[in-house]
Amino acid sequence: MQYFIILILVLAGYAHADDNDIVLGVHSNTAPLEWRANGVDQGFNIELMNRIGQVLGKSIVVRRKSFQQLIDDTQTMDSDIDMIAVVTPINVRRTLSQSDPIYATYAKAYTRQNDDFIENWSDLDGKRVAIKRGSFVDVYLANKPQHFKIVPVDLYETGFQLLGEGLVDVVLAENFVARRLQPDYPQVRSASDPLIFGTYTFVSQRHKIKLMHQVNLALRQLKLSGEYDKLINKWFGTGREKVDISSTQQKMLTWAIIVAIVSIIGMLFTALVSRNLRIRSNALALELQQRKQAEQQILNLSDQFQAVLDGIPHGVTIFNQQMTCLWSNDAQQLFKLDNFVFVNQHPFDIQKTVQQVLDSQQSFIAEMQYDTQFWQIQIHPIAEQQAVVLLEDNTEQHALRQANDQASRLASLGELSAGIAHEINNPTGIIIHSISLFSQSITDLQAAAESYQQQNPFWQIAGLAPQTAFEELNHSAQVVEDSAKRISRIVNDLKRYALPNTNTYHQLADINEVVQVALRLTANQLKRFQVNVTLHPTPLMIKADVQQLHQVLINLIQNAVHACHDATDTIEIATITDTNKVYIKITDTGSGMDNATVARITEPFFTTRRNEGGSGLGLSVSSRILKEHHAHMQVQSSLGQGSCFTLSFARKCSESNMPKSAQRCHSSTFGNP
Repeated sequence: MQYFIILILVLAGYAHADDNDIVLGVHSNTAPLEWRANGVDQGFNIELMNRIGQVLGKSIVVRRKSFQQLIDDTQTMDSDIDMIAVVTPINVRRTLSQSDPIYATYAKAYTRQNDDFIENWSDLDGKRVAIKRGSFVDVYLANKPQHFKIVPVDLYETGFQLLGEGLVDVVLAENFVARRLQPDYPQVRSASDPLIFGTYTFVSQRHKIKLMHQVNLALRQLKLSGEYDKLINKWFGTGREKVDISSTQQKMLTWAIIVAIVSIIGMLFTALVSRNLRIRSNALALELQQRKQAEQQILNLSDQFQAVLDGIPHGVTIFNQQMTCLWSNDAQQLFKLDNFVFVNQHPFDIQKTVQQVLDSQQSFIAEMQYDTQFWQIQIHPIAEQQAVVLLEDNTEQHALRQANDQASRLASLGELSAGIAHEINNPTGIIIHSISLFSQSITDLQAAAESYQQQNPFWQIAGLAPQTAFEELNHSAQVVEDSAKRISRIVNDLKRYALPNTNTYHQLADINEVVQVALRLTANQLKRFQVNVTLHPTPLMIKADVQQLHQVLINLIQNAVHACHDATDTIEIATITDTNKVYIKITDTGSGMDNATVARITEPFFTTRRNEGGSGLGLSVSSRILKEHHAHMQVQSSLGQGSCFTLSFARKCSESNMPKSAQRCHSSTFGNP
């Protein structure tokens, strides 16, 4: 009640203080906002302003000018225009006096029919974009750097014309205007979701803030009374597209007369035909009912038969002698594809094979291959010169056979590696023993050489001065001894890795030593990449079967190598610890894996390197070994960014001085781990 008393007092004061007319500047011809029909100004904004005038006790005078003239009038103190209705971006407030929001709208992109859609602002980069001068789109983009070329136009319709002529690529237009223009420009289409949201508001000159205050009070009163909602429902109600009412009424009247005439003719014709149809319909109804019952019985029987055939786990196809497919539950029919071949890669001709089976009346069975899958095909002759083709997926059985063969080869390779390691150790021991003798001999001969040089100052050894020669001999002997010891160490590592391990034997082991052995065994594969090794400065003891952990680390290192394809790729191996756990992290910057692949990497026989000889057993076996050690493997991977495998083990010792977090003790390009 207090609000309405204040409103009445304010309105009364305004009625005596100002002129009795409010001049509304109008520029649009867009229903349902503002337009003229049969010389009468109409539209939502005009009717809303008239209702505001009634509340204020003032008359509303409509004056039409160009949009630019109206914009200029709001900047001119002596203008004959009191206010105009314009759209303002929702996050931008104009500098002029502005009313409460009237109605929401938006702008979006419009392109030619065959042009690409505009998903976001970046899709406009480099394009020629038509924008109406002074529009809310123009206001929104003011002082904002853009990566497209703005083509200013006086009207949205001018922008549509330029778009049709190919002089611009995109028009950013307000929704209501574009809806009216599109029927006249069939080559133009809506090409984006709303890009800019705005609201219609009344705008006046700065010195008319008192008038705008009164308009806002009247507008709020209309909203509270429900008058505003009635206007919204009238002009923007659901299902009512607002167009030019006069032309629409004339068209509707014409069509109504045509429809009425057609309806009368149709009624007469229908009455004539319906009598004959009624008699015929009664006769057909009984026949139709009987046929439906028979069809339903046949359909039920067919569905039952088809369900049985579709439930067969193998592909079944029946051909006649002319190779016509009589029935099949195999939608793909792989045997008709060119890359469906025998396992020896010989081409397969289904038509020729079926004809041979029919001629000989003998069954045909063969092992086939399609890409990375393996199949067994059977072709059997049946009655009336027909043949049935059975196709069974045999990929898993084939993989099992390959895995068994590979396991046998690996077992043989292990025994052979142990034997070779023993044979290499014998000459290596001889080299180390001989080098020790050579080093002692060089030391003893050095004094004699010095004495002889005094007698023959020009005496040389292998073209070098005696002192230099002895230094080179000592250095060479040391290099040969170090190299022989390295060969012995690598051979011993290989021998331990290859020994049969039928019984799991867990003992205390230093995880740093396990990593170093695995690095020595994979040194030849790692030498092509940048490898950084970071080992904890103190021993990290766990309870484990060392040989099995060697196998796990070698598998992970080899996988990292296979994921890297460029010499700039990096492989990082680190050992770290906390209070209760010991960790090994193997990180690469290779090709990485998607989530679906990560979820399946420990499945037996699952591999992404089938064509390159991968068996799909490495991570499966590694996972089993880690479970036996009560250890865990965590995998983080992204396509194109690489992978990180983290192995965690329970710590079996606790040194009081050991740091709780990882410390870098060795980091270098991999050479001698």
